Amino acid sequence: MHPLARVSTLLLSLTVLTVLVAVLLTPLPALAKRSAKKTSLPVAAEILMDAGSGTVLQGRNADTLTYPASLTKMMTLMLTFEALERGSLRLDQSLVVSQHAASMPPSRLWLAPGSTITVEQAILALVTRSANDVAVVLGEALGGSETAFAAKMTARAHALGMRRTVFRNASGLPDRLQRTTARDMAILSRALIRGHARHYAYFQRRSFDWQGDTVYGHNRLMARYPGMDGIKTGYIAASGFNLAASAVRDGRRLIAVVMGGHSANSRDDRVADLLDAGFKRPTSPARPAPVQPDLLITRNSASIAQRSTAVSVGAPAVKPSAAKSTGGPWSIQVGAFASHAAAQSSARATAKSLGALAAGTSPAVVRSGGLYKARLTGFAATKADAACTALKTAGKGCFALQDR
Repeated sequence: MHPLARVSTLLLSLTVLTVLVAVLLTPLPALAKRSAKKTSLPVAAEILMDAGSGTVLQGRNADTLTYPASLTKMMTLMLTFEALERGSLRLDQSLVVSQHAASMPPSRLWLAPGSTITVEQAILALVTRSANDVAVVLGEALGGSETAFAAKMTARAHALGMRRTVFRNASGLPDRLQRTTARDMAILSRALIRGHARHYAYFQRRSFDWQGDTVYGHNRLMARYPGMDGIKTGYIAASGFNLAASAVRDGRRLIAVVMGGHSANSRDDRVADLLDAGFKRPTSPARPAPVQPDLLITRNSASIAQRSTAVSVGAPAVKPSAAKSTGGPWSIQVGAFASHAAAQSSARATAKSLGALAAGTSPAVVRSGGLYKARLTGFAATKADAACTALKTAGKGCFALQDR
């Protein structure tokens, strides 16, 4: 080889070696910074709200945009509950599964195209399994298509005051344009509790039977936190671990929303910490809670006629436990209406919703000053108090009075 060729070859080898060494010695943090530009960590956000007043007790990044994941299904369920209340859906109504619905990725119920599922089964599948295929079945039944339903979801969210929320699907599966905030999810939680008390009880379910198998839910915290009765878990990689929760203690209901948890356990622990802190906070003695009116059937009634005839009437502040006389019997008043039929329907519906708490009582309608007052009669004093507590916890009006 010519001497000049040898020199050129040697210089080329040295150049390649220098470049290789430079790459190997490049600090790892610098490489990490480059890759970090392409991905971002989930937003860590939280909020604690008093369900009765809507007062925010504490929050962190509560208005920062993030991804709702399966908390989206809370809105899917709200629109389902509203359709049930309008009468446009029935719990026993069968819904046909489309090819699109059946194609959804897990979590799912593995529905086959052309098969059917009832509305009530669909509700239970969402609150327990968080089934994406079932969410689409409900969305298509209510909106005609999932896209059209998502538009309805967004419109309903904005009507509730969820100003920063946009829904793009019925399930919460990844979509970069589907965004919300912890505050907006707390608003949605409160609307479900207060506006749909008859159906909110579904969120307490931790399992349901499906085609011979028992389907279990994802909400592990509900099994170990006293007084917790919902609401919904969620997870996608972009959101982290989300949970909207509500619990009742000593007649006071709180809502906690945690988004962007590193794990399900850490998320659950943070929700429990928020609720514990909230329940330890004393209510202000200078501003006692206002007396609940006896209005019950407004948003929750089974018919538009009942909703339109409900009248709000002030309730006395006396409670059975505070009354001097403990002799019976006692009644509870749950509404005042412009028609006898509406009051009677309200009393019967309340008795049914109270279940064992209303055992041995009778629905009654009392006319007074042109109004028809819906009551349940035949309570012992302590049971009347317990029944009203249960109804108020569910966002309904009630007061107890001793029969004369």
